[in-house]
Formats: sequence, structure tokens, C-alpha cells
Amino acid sequence: MIGLSGGHSQAVYKLHRSNEHAQSRINTSLFPPHSCHSRFPEEPFFTAASSALRIVLKSRFIWAIESYARMNARRCILASCQLLCTATRTNRALFLHDIIYRSNSISVAAARYSSHPTAEELPHQRPKVTLNTIRSLYKKNIPIASLTAHDFPSGIVADRAGVDLVLVGDSLAMVALGYDNTNQITMDEMLSHCRAVARGSKAPFLVGDLPFGTYEVSPEQALESSIRLIREAKMEGVKLEGGIEMAATVKKITTAGIPVLGHIGLTPQRSTSLGGFRVQARTVTGARKLLRSAQALQDAGCFAIVLEAVPAPVAKFVTQALTIPTIGIGAGNQCSGQVLVQLDMLGSFDRFTPKFVKKYADAFETNSGAIADYVRDVKQRLFPAEEHVYSMRNEDDIKKLEEIDIAVAKVSSSGL
Repeated sequence: MIGLSGGHSQAVYKLHRSNEHAQSRINTSLFPPHSCHSRFPEEPFFTAASSALRIVLKSRFIWAIESYARMNARRCILASCQLLCTATRTNRALFLHDIIYRSNSISVAAARYSSHPTAEELPHQRPKVTLNTIRSLYKKNIPIASLTAHDFPSGIVADRAGVDLVLVGDSLAMVALGYDNTNQITMDEMLSHCRAVARGSKAPFLVGDLPFGTYEVSPEQALESSIRLIREAKMEGVKLEGGIEMAATVKKITTAGIPVLGHIGLTPQRSTSLGGFRVQARTVTGARKLLRSAQALQDAGCFAIVLEAVPAPVAKFVTQALTIPTIGIGAGNQCSGQVLVQLDMLGSFDRFTPKFVKKYADAFETNSGAIADYVRDVKQRLFPAEEHVYSMRNEDDIKKLEEIDIAVAKVSSSGL
């Protein structure tokens, strides 16, 4: 049995006494004059939460929690749990606080008639990842988990899964828009997809790809395009392809205060000139050239560099020579972090995928099977079932509808 000392019980008593002072402030902020407390959707949850705490803590001081529960205020039930965690010094109370915090976020969405969340309803539990976070992970030798996203749902998934850096890559041209290559996507299309991802992905650091033709003409053009991704698409950094030849362009962008993620090795936008999608830097000469490009980008101000499709020893060699993170994709596990195309790693296609892609799911098979089941249910009138339809408020109205239907049938049969 968990007991409370005199000091601890006094702390709970003070919490209860503060109820009167908090009541009007909380009512004003959470419940407008026209709202009805008894219809607040989380009330049953608070009752269950207080009951659970009563069982675990076995303490008569739980009335403090129940008092706040009756106020129907989320912040108060959480504050009460936090106080009890401190007062009792028990991990069980802390565990329940975590359950309440998570379940509370879910209950808000569950109260809506639609299952589609708005950006405001998404629970943002993780601290925001910033450049300082990325640098801290790098200094602590903790791998940086990066992943692409291309729309609102994929942004939500990446955020919920704990991804550090979300890249809205121009790969979406092929995997989301069906283009033959990445060079066909336009700036307007990239802006649209970046905005969608930003609405769903709140915690990760967001980087948008500069599309082909929007940065190669001059550093001034690159800066203008980068500003559009930041200002119009809510990105926090930009990515561009190229090595030494792009150093001046990177310098121009970073000088304006925009973080830049470099990209060397296999650069898909230049795949034609590289002879296709081929592994790069497979010789010592190629490795040295890759290192020079990486160092030039680092000196120009890149906060990190993507190494794509290079031998693992070469990627390790370049990573050890730099003082900024490397993000590998087909470059071995000795890079500072990894990135994959989300639709590839989820197995969203039944076509060829690169050797470096590990499929963590078979979304294509799962989705195809689910849709086939839906088509079957529709054809056999198994969907929608009773649990998927709405009822009328008055059953007598159903008889009235049937009478109207009979009347209409008589009129039709009379030829009028």
C-alpha cells in the first residue's frame, strides 16, 4: 500500500484549495458561455482515470483528482497526476500519467464524427527537432533517422514513428506522381507536396528538394527558389544535388540563413550524364573526388550531406573526414544517419526496388487484398453493414417513407 506523508498530503490539499482560483480561469478558456460541461466528450475518460488511480494508489487523497475531473479540464487532470507522481515518488503513478496523456490525445479525435484528423488535432508529443538537435545527435554518435514523405498522411506517419529528419524529395515525381524520372517535377508541384507534408509532420526537421532547373542557372536563382520553399511551403531547409561545382550556390543560400543539405554520389537529376543509376566512387580516384566534393560542400555551409549509392568503405572514409553528418542511402551503415524513400521501404510497389532498400512491409499486397475485399463486399451487398449506417430518430418515420414509396409506385404505374 502506498502512503502519503504529512508533507505530501499537504501538497495535495493545496492543490485542492487552488481549485476555486483555477475554476473561473479554466472555465473561461476551455468552456465558452454557450458550452455545456456535461456534454464534454472526455468526461467518461476522466472518471475512468480517477478510478484507475484509486486502485493503484489506494489513497483517500484521490478526491483531489476526482475534484479536478469534475471540472472537465484536461490540464487539471494531468497536473493532478504530475503532483501525485512527485508526492508518492512512484513509477506506477508516472506510468498512469503517461497513459492519461496519450489516451487524452486520442479521445479528442475520437469525439469527432470524421476519422480524418485536422492538423490542429494531431498530438504533438515529441520535442521539435532543430539543427541543434541534428548536431547533438551527430556529436553523440547517435544515428540520424531520416525518411522521405510526399503528402499529409506520409508526413503524419513519419512524425509519429519518431523520424528525425523528413525529406520531401523529388523522388515523389516517380513514386507518387508516376513520372519517368525526377527531372519532370515542377516547382509548383514540389511546393504543393511540401505544404501537405508540413501540415502533417510537426516534430521532424523538414527539408525540401530543389527541383531540377530551379537552382542550376545561378546562385541567385537557387536562393530565390530556396526562399520559396521556406516561405511558401513551410520547409526548414533545402536539398540540392552536386559537389564542388555547387559550392558557390550553397554558399549563397546558407549566407541568407537557409540550411542546406548537400547530395553527392549518385545524383538522380544527373543520372543521364552519369550513365544511368549506377554506383559511384568505386575506385580510389573516385573516392578522392567524392571527398573533395564533400569538403567543398562542408566549407560552403551545408549542415549535412547525403551520400547515395557509394561503396560502404568509401562512405565511411568520407564520413570520418568530415565534421558534419553524412546521411547514407545505399552507402553502408557507417554514415551518421540513413534515409530511405518511404513508399519503397513500405513495399508500396510490386516493381523493381534498388538493392539498398529494405522492405519493412508489403503495403502493395496488403492494400491490394483490402481493396479486393471491399469490391467483393460491395458486389455482394455485405457493405455497408448495420454498424456503418445511420438510423432515423423516429421509427414511425420509416413507415411514412414506405407509404410515400408505395404512393410513388402507384403514380408511376398509372402512367402519370
